[in-house]
Amino acid sequence: MDEHLRSEQSVAVIGGGVAGMSAACGLADIGFKVVLLERRGYLGGRASSYLHPGVNEVIDNCQHVVFGCCTNIAGFYQRIGVADKIHWTSDMTMIEPGGRRSHLGPSKLGPIGLPAPLHGMPSFLTASAFRFDDKLALGRAFRAMMKPGPDNDSDESLGDWLRRHKQTEGAMNHFWRLVIASALNADIEHIAVHYAAKVVRELFMNSAEAGSMGMSIVPLSELYDGAKQFLEERGSKVVLNANVEVLSWDAPTLKWTITTRSGLHTADYVVIALPFDGLEKLLPGLPQTPGAAVLARQIAQHEHWPICSVHLWFDREITQLDHAVLLDREIHWLYNKGKLQPGRNLKGSYVELVVSASRDFATLTREEAIAQAVQELGEFFPMVRSAKLEKAALIKEVRATFGVPPGIDSARPPAVSPWPNLFLAGDWVATGWPSTMESGARSGHLAAEAICRATGRPRNFLVPDLKPQGLMKWIGGGRR
Repeated sequence: MDEHLRSEQSVAVIGGGVAGMSAACGLADIGFKVVLLERRGYLGGRASSYLHPGVNEVIDNCQHVVFGCCTNIAGFYQRIGVADKIHWTSDMTMIEPGGRRSHLGPSKLGPIGLPAPLHGMPSFLTASAFRFDDKLALGRAFRAMMKPGPDNDSDESLGDWLRRHKQTEGAMNHFWRLVIASALNADIEHIAVHYAAKVVRELFMNSAEAGSMGMSIVPLSELYDGAKQFLEERGSKVVLNANVEVLSWDAPTLKWTITTRSGLHTADYVVIALPFDGLEKLLPGLPQTPGAAVLARQIAQHEHWPICSVHLWFDREITQLDHAVLLDREIHWLYNKGKLQPGRNLKGSYVELVVSASRDFATLTREEAIAQAVQELGEFFPMVRSAKLEKAALIKEVRATFGVPPGIDSARPPAVSPWPNLFLAGDWVATGWPSTMESGARSGHLAAEAICRATGRPRNFLVPDLKPQGLMKWIGGGRR
């Protein structure tokens, strides 16, 4: 540890989501004195939990998952000592209305796993959720997306690309509109092809490890208690309920003053780790600088997409599955929170149903959304029809993610901002990843690296990507 940094260099991180926590913990770990400012009364940002007064239960604002390819969020969990609180699985169950199931996941030839990208092929070929022509169509698309390509600036949407590659209706509804559109939380007509291709390669092709899925076994804000403890043990601190109002730069002392409703904070460096609209609100109070107008134009190109979740408590167990993909209905994903979070000690069951990228569902009233969710859930799990619904909650995260339409990369700024000693983080900045916790963690690590370069002491925080395995190690070139 560099004692000079511990005694003299200070950083204020604005925003206690994954991006802010990743930056703060990384910098505190090498000796910076960090203050993490969060406007809410808990950490986690859009990946948080809280006591819902309507049901008197601590619930996550939405189910968040990580994948094996998400090396930086996994590295952040390792740093703060909570990696053991993530439940990992490589299996996915797809259920059709009426109950017919398809199981996807890596397969083995005897004791040996099949090499990537063949590891998931046996279960895919036997999946009843896809007809033979669907599988042929998906095979063509996967082959076309197998090789990374240089077309990040293409103005072709995923929807246009899929039609050009002659995808069947079954492939569209059971894979592209469900799995991929859910992963990117947007309609296929508003998704850039290279982001969809990245998801396909990372989750289904590069390796079985990369596609494994992890879910927290404790409520999310409890998971992030580890970040608060980590910072405090290193002489840094977290200030909650600290809504930032204005930032002032003092050129003679080379320091920032951050004005919050609860007081003032000064720091040598600042990281603004907020969603794009949060940064937009701070722009008028920042010093005038030529690059501010460019940043404002970049922000204006972004838009939010909603995620809705319906939380249901039944008097009995309705399924043994811990999660499932639900086909051909408005509800998309089931997470059996009673099984995933065993510390709840439930007598019955608690499930969360997630509806991604649906602006129509977000317009329903609480009563309409819950009634529709329960009715549809009964089509997949007959026990729902005889179970008693004891309580329910509807969460509408209208600003859940930023969209990734064609051309959005030009609107994603780097970590270095137009102002001196001020840096940017957040899942929407230039990380190369879509709107995910992994992108948030990467952005925090990139901001920490930028600060270290500014001090003349370069450090590496970014965790390298998982390398492709099996046959994927030798597949390269441009995508068709």
